[in-house]
Amino acid sequence: MHNVLAPGLVALVTLVTFGGLPLQARSATSQPVPLSGNARPVIEQFLLRQTAGLPGKVSITIDTPISGALPACESPEPFLPGGARLWGRISVGVRCHSNQPWTRYVPVHIAVRSVYYVALQPIAAGHVLTAADAAAREGDLTSLPRSVIVDPSQFNGATALNQIASGAPLRRELLRDAVAVQRGQTIRVRTQGAGFVVSAEGQAMTSAAVGALIQVKMQGGTLISGIVGPDGMVERTN
Repeated sequence: MHNVLAPGLVALVTLVTFGGLPLQARSATSQPVPLSGNARPVIEQFLLRQTAGLPGKVSITIDTPISGALPACESPEPFLPGGARLWGRISVGVRCHSNQPWTRYVPVHIAVRSVYYVALQPIAAGHVLTAADAAAREGDLTSLPRSVIVDPSQFNGATALNQIASGAPLRRELLRDAVAVQRGQTIRVRTQGAGFVVSAEGQAMTSAAVGALIQVKMQGGTLISGIVGPDGMVERTN
């Protein structure tokens, strides 16, 4: 009788000992390791400045690159690669202008914890939403669709374009904004400039929601554009 392993057993042994390490040990070594060294606080402060305008509470996790710790540098200079978004998992570049200059890319996770809104009950297509149709939840916005609604004014009075399941996050593309101005309606236009405010009446050329850009035909036939405010007035900056 020949002492030969079955093909399936050979494959199993090869998998377990692949790379000279047991499978469990390899997975343990792949866990992210927090970045150390003087570059860490520089990167953190850079990202805190860049994310100052994001809604909610921002937390930043900075890990060591797969290639290893960053070389020593007296004045590391962080930067964002072209097209990078300050949202979720990204890479931040770090340059060092020393006698031996280098550039490395550091893995970063940016979490944005904030309140968002979900459907409190099933919502039928065509239903006009009110505050009673939604409930506030708190979570990491970077793990949700970018269009998730974080302000009640974004859904109150809006119409559901499709059926929305109970507990589903409310998203802007699922809703049609409430119309604040009707086509042909007489509306007031307020123009602000350096040291002056002028108000006049005109006729809306189209229907528009709050925050939308609209054209208004003024007395005399002049067409101007402005943004519809919550009170239905069109605001312009001169």
